[in-house]
Amino acid sequence: MVEYAVGLPNVGEFGDPQVLTELGVAAEEHGWDGVFLWDHLLYHDRDWPVVSPTVVLSAIAARTRRVRVGVLMTALPRRRVQTVAKETATLDLLSGGRLVVGAGLGSMDAEYAEFGENPDLKVRAARLDEGLADLTRLWAELPPAPVQRPRIPVWCPGRWPVRAGFRRAARWDGAMPTFHGYGQERGPVPVAEFARVVDFLGEQRGSLDGFDIALEGRAADGLVEAYAEAGMTWWVEAMGWWRGGVADARATIAAGPPR
Repeated sequence: MVEYAVGLPNVGEFGDPQVLTELGVAAEEHGWDGVFLWDHLLYHDRDWPVVSPTVVLSAIAARTRRVRVGVLMTALPRRRVQTVAKETATLDLLSGGRLVVGAGLGSMDAEYAEFGENPDLKVRAARLDEGLADLTRLWAELPPAPVQRPRIPVWCPGRWPVRAGFRRAARWDGAMPTFHGYGQERGPVPVAEFARVVDFLGEQRGSLDGFDIALEGRAADGLVEAYAEAGMTWWVEAMGWWRGGVADARATIAAGPPR
């Protein structure tokens, strides 16, 4: 069964905590299954506001009762893992066990370099793996523990055709693939290409039972059912300035998920 979420940036005209909270609450009211936020400290246009996804997600969690919530993807290598452990355990308690933890490298070198962190991808990858191991250990060691057992679900991204991110994701609870040459203004990924990722993840894990594969895009492209048949378990409806901004997001959320 496929579940349906809204994907919300935390930058630009979406860089308003009241707007994001309003959209998250509306998603639950209109039958969506999840609300997922971006993670950025700054953005390419330095005049754009950028808000804390953790703070906003707390507000959404407090005002909803059913939807899954999460930050996709938290740039874990530029964060203090002990702080992330405490924040995520607290969010899981606040939400009654509805949190998904997404963890990746981050897409902008500047979010490392401009704050004195090493932007090298190999360094970030090593820190991500160390951080994930520490995160799950700290969930078990630092009270209060999260609600979910054996742990809060952890999803990792990958950018196909590079395999490294998907090997990492296969060791955890879910994957969120992106694709070189596709997405946002560049058009949807072909179903056959998405299916190659599903096959690769299945080969890495041996079984995809209990494993989530999330894909972000536009339902208007007409491919949701085909992606689901290929193995997608979560559809994330992409919201953003490139598709009509906040006004379009409100209308899309109000229309309900594309079941």
